[in-house]
Amino acid sequence: MSSKKQFEVLQWAFSFLKKHDREEKVAEILLLHHLGISRTAFFANMRKAIPDPVFRQFEEDVRKHASTGVPVQHLLGYEYFYGRKFHVNEDVLVPRFETEELVQHVIALAQRYFADGPIAIADAGTGSGVIAITLALELPNATVHATDVSEKALDVAVENARLHEASVEFLQGDFLQPIINMAANPELIISNPPYIDRKEKESLADTVKHFDPELALFADDNGLQAYKKIIAQIKALPAISNRHVCFEIGHMQAKAVASILERELAPRKIDTMKDINGKDRIISASL
Repeated sequence: MSSKKQFEVLQWAFSFLKKHDREEKVAEILLLHHLGISRTAFFANMRKAIPDPVFRQFEEDVRKHASTGVPVQHLLGYEYFYGRKFHVNEDVLVPRFETEELVQHVIALAQRYFADGPIAIADAGTGSGVIAITLALELPNATVHATDVSEKALDVAVENARLHEASVEFLQGDFLQPIINMAANPELIISNPPYIDRKEKESLADTVKHFDPELALFADDNGLQAYKKIIAQIKALPAISNRHVCFEIGHMQAKAVASILERELAPRKIDTMKDINGKDRIISASL
């Protein structure tokens, strides 16, 4: 048994991370993970000694995060999204809270326009599958298809669906192309596509640019290429009277994405919604 107590170890980690310009809260997240205890138990036992093997694992992770910027979620192997635990790794983006807001909006749309009736949903560029899986679990009346061009990302998504016993059909391909190929015709299309301009790469945090998959981050044409492709694919679907399209966007892209939607799909309504930080984050169009 180590003589190092929880509060001592935590203080060391706080200081070490601060010295390397990393967020101090990472220390608490990692220590809770390695101790395998709840937050309540953690704070109730701050003077309890930590076993040496646990401290060594914790110390190694703290040093690795501080020196390389590897996301804490990669060290843990998971992240929470909409109250559920999802597996993540270097093949998928780490889910963000802003995307939960996108999911909340889509759930509200589905409940408003489709009530308890059947609804077909397509998640274009699903990554870890968190959007598709959450929608399948929150909307029992939904049939959910999810696509990704990356086979490795789909492996993660399938594992997450199995973990949560969610009924989602995963298809490999470029955004909506697999949906078109199978002659499906979703009423609700959602996507959090790559939208960062490649020119912005060097300005990103090292936790992002060195560890998140480039395929899921960057898009050509000032970050708009994915939106243009998905919107063109929507045009190839058979027309229906009640379709909704929801995109997560970069906070400077609302006007550009809305303009593409208006020009190509002539929606009857377009809404731009801000995230919790007051930045434009969601474009919602009713066709």
